[in-house]
Amino acid sequence: MSFPPRLAVVDLETTGAHLQRDGITEIAIIRIEHGEVVERWETLVNPGRPIPPNLQQFIGITDEMVAGAPSFAEVADKVQALLADTVFVAHNARFDYGFLKNALGALDRRLDLPVMCTIKLSRALFPQHHRHGLDALIERHGLVCEARHRAMGDTDALLQFIRLVEGDVEPDVLRQAVERAMKAPARPPGLPEGAIEGMPDTPGLYLFFASEQPPEGGRPDVPIHIGRAASLRTRVIEHLSAAGRNGKDGELVRQVRRVDWIETAGELSSLLLEIDMLRDRQPLSQRLQRPGDEAFALRVDPARRRPPVLERVRIGATDPGEWVGLYGAFGSRKEADNLLRELAMAYQLCPQRLGIEPVGKGACAAHRQKQCAGVCAGKEKPEAHDTRLLGALESVRLKPWPWPGAVRVVEHQAASGLLACHVFDQGCYLGTTDMPDEASALCAGPRRFDLDRYRMLMRWLAVPANRERIELIPS
Repeated sequence: MSFPPRLAVVDLETTGAHLQRDGITEIAIIRIEHGEVVERWETLVNPGRPIPPNLQQFIGITDEMVAGAPSFAEVADKVQALLADTVFVAHNARFDYGFLKNALGALDRRLDLPVMCTIKLSRALFPQHHRHGLDALIERHGLVCEARHRAMGDTDALLQFIRLVEGDVEPDVLRQAVERAMKAPARPPGLPEGAIEGMPDTPGLYLFFASEQPPEGGRPDVPIHIGRAASLRTRVIEHLSAAGRNGKDGELVRQVRRVDWIETAGELSSLLLEIDMLRDRQPLSQRLQRPGDEAFALRVDPARRRPPVLERVRIGATDPGEWVGLYGAFGSRKEADNLLRELAMAYQLCPQRLGIEPVGKGACAAHRQKQCAGVCAGKEKPEAHDTRLLGALESVRLKPWPWPGAVRVVEHQAASGLLACHVFDQGCYLGTTDMPDEASALCAGPRRFDLDRYRMLMRWLAVPANRERIELIPS
């Protein structure tokens, strides 16, 4: 026999996937010794908090059903007795194990067992298949599940899978697969088991915290890192695998004690939310985001005879439809100066006249190095210099809005049911609604330019498939 001699096949139902704030609503355990089932046990559990309505409909466990059920504290002795000296077996096992370990820890009890994940076991034995969720196993292997998404129904299906592979797979192959299925994923040593296994494979943001619990009294909960993902669970597990590495990433990940996440309707929703979250939460490991109203553009003053000939014009929170004679969009003076230095080199422009070098006596340093045409030395007329400057600045003029008016982008995530309709006009974000038919109402709001959102939108629109999703909103 290639399985360990004592197994506890377990399934939990919970009020959600967050280890700290959700609770257990149902437990089923089948204890196996030397291949024989020695006990089957199941119970509803009062989680001490409401069950979300969508979960009540999906799983079939209601608040009324658990109202008279025992609390976890009342069944803790039975749970520990059934798990004693076993290998803990479950589908996405670290999730169930983490919830039980956390619940027992709240009662000052310990849970320290080897864990075997049947998702990993299936992947190891059947790598030719891409799907290894319980529904996929039931369909692929003809398993019988009389009560899907109920604890004992799912546990029975797992027991059938174990029996099937034990009978059909060569012992050496099965032994190696079991070893892989029992290998713990790389993670920070201070992060509780089960903290990330319940994360969905959907788009969203994830937040790393250095504290095990949120601050009391409503104080700000400052993350050490905020990340964005097309698939939350996959990306977070990948990110946390850096715990054993040297360098900045490894040092950051080793501080993680808690992970939270926010699901979104799609990639664009995540991008927009990321900007707001970075500004609002100001994570410790990431550069603070500039306020949206600090952006500025450049304008050439042709009437100015003495340098600098460029003026900086604030464009943050203004309407792009009212801009005249503006070039570029910058978030800092350094950013603008770096661009002007590049243009000066390429077009023999004068750094003094551009305002990136102090005006001194005589010619600028660039002219002495034959990199300036000499407006500062009287060898070129200011009009000629500024005509060349205007031509150079054309390369950074913001591109015209390619649509005749406001547009919308609709995102829908089937797994979570989230829907978002984002509205933009002239590069400005006008807002989001979960009612696409009401998108036109957002067009009545003011257009307020935000550099970070503008740049994000332009990068997103640079992908042809994204541009095809743009829908013009009738005026």
